[in-house]
Amino acid sequence: MSSEDSQSSPDAFRATLHSLRVWDCPLPGFDPGSAPGEPLALFREWFVHAAGAGQLEPHTMSLATVDGQGRPDVRTLMLHDVDARGWHFASHAASAKGVQLAGRPEAALGFYWPSVGRQVRVRGRVTACGPEESRADLAVRSRGALAAALTGRQSEVLGSVEELTRVSAAAWERAGAEPDAPAPTWTRYVLDPVEVEFFQGDAARRHVRLRYSRTADGSWDRELLWP
Repeated sequence: MSSEDSQSSPDAFRATLHSLRVWDCPLPGFDPGSAPGEPLALFREWFVHAAGAGQLEPHTMSLATVDGQGRPDVRTLMLHDVDARGWHFASHAASAKGVQLAGRPEAALGFYWPSVGRQVRVRGRVTACGPEESRADLAVRSRGALAAALTGRQSEVLGSVEELTRVSAAAWERAGAEPDAPAPTWTRYVLDPVEVEFFQGDAARRHVRLRYSRTADGSWDRELLWP
């Protein structure tokens, strides 16, 4: 058996899986009694702390949506901003997630920062921004991001790797020559939260969970959850 075969065997997988540990490092504390009255300030504080603690790519997050048959879907993408309107991200309107959000504009976000043992979960309604704001979103990103947007056809069936290479190369060339080239399906989205949960891991498994829930008048209720 080759080394590659041995590494892909069920025994190697399970041995590796059961050898892994979580939070094998000092973890920060979290006093929910001192948390602010609304979740935005706490999210910003935790985000900056995670980045300062060396967490790689703290701006990556999971986005969960539901398709037309009620089946859940999830993928990882980047956070673009957080403000009074909500959590911002972007994608193609014609992609799987874009189509799903058009059909059912509700979603959930999940952030996990293992270097500090923290998670944040966000649920709410999603709004697609207009062409001007979507264009501005793309304008401040890298040439590679523009090239990817110009390549388009996200989630469609790909005929071959060679086809992707050819189309992508043309998109990179255009992105360099036309830094303001339009990508009509590129759309910025904003998730307006109705619920935000903050999770602080604890080595003794006495995890702290604080959930914010928006009330009818727009204020926030706070409650602790059992771990």
